[in-house]
Amino acid sequence: MTIADLGNNNLFVVILTLLAVSGTAYTLLMPFFERDELKNRMKSVALEREKIRTRERNRLANSKEFQRAALRSSPKESVRDFVDKYNLKNLLSNDGVIKKLKMAGYRGPSPLYSYLFLQIVLPIGFFALAFAYLVIVLKLDIPILGTLCISLLFSAVGFYAPSIFVQNQISKRQETIRMAWPDAMDLMLICVESGMSIEAAFKKVAEEIGAQSAALAEELVLANAELSYLDERKKAYQNLAERTGLEGVNNVVIALIQAERYGTPIGNALRVLSDENRQTRMQEAERKAAALPPKLTVPMIMFFLPVLFIVIIGPAVIQAMQTF
Repeated sequence: MTIADLGNNNLFVVILTLLAVSGTAYTLLMPFFERDELKNRMKSVALEREKIRTRERNRLANSKEFQRAALRSSPKESVRDFVDKYNLKNLLSNDGVIKKLKMAGYRGPSPLYSYLFLQIVLPIGFFALAFAYLVIVLKLDIPILGTLCISLLFSAVGFYAPSIFVQNQISKRQETIRMAWPDAMDLMLICVESGMSIEAAFKKVAEEIGAQSAALAEELVLANAELSYLDERKKAYQNLAERTGLEGVNNVVIALIQAERYGTPIGNALRVLSDENRQTRMQEAERKAAALPPKLTVPMIMFFLPVLFIVIIGPAVIQAMQTF
């Protein structure tokens, strides 16, 4: 080894030592010079959120399409004047009627005014049509009291027709929500476990589940809006349960309220409730399948067995007739 090689080795060692000392000093001293940018980032996010909200509110306020597609529509002046004139809201309306209209998907004052208006107009119209049909068209030779009784029966049908229609709408709406709710629960569980807030989870699930159940997507969007604007988040969850009227949704609402009240993680509760909803849907399908054979018994006896007897006994009867 020469003196030049020794000098090169010493230079290499000095360079490595300088690099090591510099790296150590940088590692130890950098935390003292770093600024905490979390507050600035949170402030910028909050400002950006407010800008987005303001822009969207202005856009919706100036949009004619939003006004036409608003969930709460105003009643017609003639209907409003008729209902207010005879004070039908105090006579026929109560909390149960408003709750049923919400469960059927009819919100705002317009459906309530229309419902009360039809409960008065339809009985009168049914009575007049039935009486005119019996007297003028059929010309039945029955006492006038009998004609009035039959017309009163049709009038009763007209009075209960709006309630029957609303109840049918509730059943159809609940059926679509019940069928899509387990899938919505799975999507919600994925969103929550991925770190989303419950508002963002509701919004994402509403976008994905809309093709399967428009009613459920609408309810989730309304719940998301109420979570943003109501003073108590508990009230928004309770409104969601009242609008749907389903036990599965009510269980999830209770879990969400308890999670926000006690600070417990919602993921485990959503997983358990999702499994229960899927099992409930499967049990409902099995129940319908088990009830199918008894329902087919009467049609088989009335329609299939006579034809079967004719096919089996018919040739023997024809042969016996030809023989004798």
